[in-house]
Amino acid sequence: MPITPLMPVYPRCGFRPVRGEGAWLISEDGRRALDFASGIAVNLLGHGHPHLTKAIQDQAATLMHVSNLYGSPQGEALAQRLVDTTFADTVFFTNSGAEAVECAIKTARAFHQSTGSDRFEIITFKNAFHGRTMATISASNQDKMHKGFAPLLNGFVYVDFDDLAGAEAAITDRTAGFLVEPIQGEGGVRPASDAFMQGLRKLADQHGILLILDEVQCGVARTGALYAHELYGITPDIMASAKGIGGGFPLGACLATEHAARGMVIGTHGSTYGGNPLAMAAGNAVWDVVANDEFLSGVRAISEKLRSAIEQFIGNYPDLFVGVRGKGLMLGIQMTHETRNFVAHLRDQHGLLTVAAGDNTLRVLPPLNIDEGHVATFIEKLSAGAASYQQPQAA
Repeated sequence: MPITPLMPVYPRCGFRPVRGEGAWLISEDGRRALDFASGIAVNLLGHGHPHLTKAIQDQAATLMHVSNLYGSPQGEALAQRLVDTTFADTVFFTNSGAEAVECAIKTARAFHQSTGSDRFEIITFKNAFHGRTMATISASNQDKMHKGFAPLLNGFVYVDFDDLAGAEAAITDRTAGFLVEPIQGEGGVRPASDAFMQGLRKLADQHGILLILDEVQCGVARTGALYAHELYGITPDIMASAKGIGGGFPLGACLATEHAARGMVIGTHGSTYGGNPLAMAAGNAVWDVVANDEFLSGVRAISEKLRSAIEQFIGNYPDLFVGVRGKGLMLGIQMTHETRNFVAHLRDQHGLLTVAAGDNTLRVLPPLNIDEGHVATFIEKLSAGAASYQQPQAA
């Protein structure tokens, strides 16, 4: 009999949260931890935000689910707001980021097939993370996600991230589009260069293929722009959004131009729960808070203070830290060694929650409404953690 009835696919730690207050989590034994992980970039308004929780409570008391067999005034309202504030003309709501990427992949293939083309391959980029479904693990070159699930789905070609020449060389008469994270999250908080993102846009236009962005982690004000592609001065044809879009409630969305979505007609896609009234209430409440210049400028201002404080601090520990990268409040502290032990040390000994990522990177993903007091507490805890940390000895 297992220790827990949960399927053992996560190496769960001993911190067991039962309550949240703003940027803090409280465990069942009363311990408090500063949450600069935000459920991996999900709780963008922290825990217990009054506007978000009231919207969910009010909607739960009114109507939670009816299915997509009926008209959806709630879904239409949120979709219209997304259309009004982004590049998109049309939206499909999902329950997760992986589902949003799945929809994006299907939308790209359906576009070409609707034109009579047999293009189906999508060029993706090494060390990406697009989700855990069969299609989304197949879209990644990471062996750790492939193990045990062969055979993978065909139709994906892997190229080095930020390698525009490699992306161009990979284009064939089978290519349907590019799928890329503007900032790789799981891969180590690695922002793409301006030249790369702008170059992909030009290549897509030149070859009649689609640019698909995975903004599941870097979207929804996380970078100080509503979506990260705005920082690169481009727009995609299709985009997957999730995580922060529901503020903690399961919600995702696939956004597309009318042109790119031409193949997505009645019967081509669906979701039992996608776009349910409860999720739409959460999404509308999040959009009330984040989709305005005042909030976005606040994210940019506090992110500059946090980044500056981290950069100033890590110089004291050259044996532990290499540098800082990322945009807005999606920051990565690159370390000199694998990060998971340090993440555990910060959590268990100093009450600071962060997230490990690839390329020896410590992800810093706080709620977007933190203040200077939270930044000071973060640096205090990070400093104490660095001072008391002993690196594991090499075998």
